[in-house]
Amino acid sequence: MARTRSARSEERRADILRAALEVIAERGYRGASLGAVAERVGLTQQGLLHYFPTKEALLVAVLEERDQWDTGGRRTSADGWRLELLASLVEYNAMRPGIVQTFSALLGESVTDEHPARPFFTRRYAQVREEMAGVLRAEFGDRLPGGLTPERAAPLLVAVMDGLQFQWLLDPESVDMAAAFQDFVALLGIPDGAGAADGAS
Repeated sequence: MARTRSARSEERRADILRAALEVIAERGYRGASLGAVAERVGLTQQGLLHYFPTKEALLVAVLEERDQWDTGGRRTSADGWRLELLASLVEYNAMRPGIVQTFSALLGESVTDEHPARPFFTRRYAQVREEMAGVLRAEFGDRLPGGLTPERAAPLLVAVMDGLQFQWLLDPESVDMAAAFQDFVALLGIPDGAGAADGAS
């Protein structure tokens, strides 16, 4: 019985996160309310607070869940961000514009002072840069083609992936994210086939 209640609780929590993602995509973080999320899943606002005590807690949970979807729960350079997966991630993101839009909107908002997502994105980018550098070092050693160190190349990979998402969201007919990312990989001198799977930083 306890196991059943736990399963139901997890299912309801997942429903809330999906609803929050939708509401944030439609209204932005500042325009999204706990009441709107609660209504979408058939809860009262007080009922929602049982799962997420504050709007900020819900936001961080949405962002962490989004990372789980991207990596399958894997965040180590050894088995999470493999170089051969990167291009496929870009392609995958092109099939889920709602999630990419929400992530990009929150990322843009988070640069403002005291935004609740700012600490999350700051930690996330530091971690992703470190992981990307580790992956590049495992592939090329201490120097990439062109003389770049893995530490110097890692921010470029992250910036290109996220920057392509913004351009694609604004003009999807003109910007092919996957093809553009492969072009960037070619500029770095990364061999063909070494870039294929999961998107943005």
